[in-house]
Amino acid sequence: MTVEVGTKVSGKVSGITNFGAFIDLGDHQTGLVHISEVSNTYVKDIHDVLKVGDEVQVKVLKVSDDGKISLSIKQAMPKPDKPKNNHHNGNHQGSNHRFHGNKNNHQKKDFDALLAGFLKESDERLTSLKRNTDGKRGGRGGRRS
Repeated sequence: MTVEVGTKVSGKVSGITNFGAFIDLGDHQTGLVHISEVSNTYVKDIHDVLKVGDEVQVKVLKVSDDGKISLSIKQAMPKPDKPKNNHHNGNHQGSNHRFHGNKNNHQKKDFDALLAGFLKESDERLTSLKRNTDGKRGGRGGRRS
């Protein structure tokens, strides 16, 4: 069996390393799934996702001149459904979504309050930092303690 780029094949995990998993494709062919191609989410430890002997569906990404086969498990999976965004489906029912009355006004007040609190805290930290570092600089005209 010859593997072609873009095809989906099934195989068995034959070995696991810290950078990926080796997949036995049959007919004495083995490919590598890099850890970044195992899942759509971040994988810190591949042992949390795969173990030797697991049957997996993979997509052939590349076959190099020296016979190395690059595989992907996440690209062999069906694409996850994207959440529908109701703001851009053309169903505005005669309203402009900038004017939803109380909701946006409340969010703006919350943001303004957060921003004001941040600026106040930032000024306090800068003042404290300047006070603590001015005396330690040395040189002419510096504060002496």
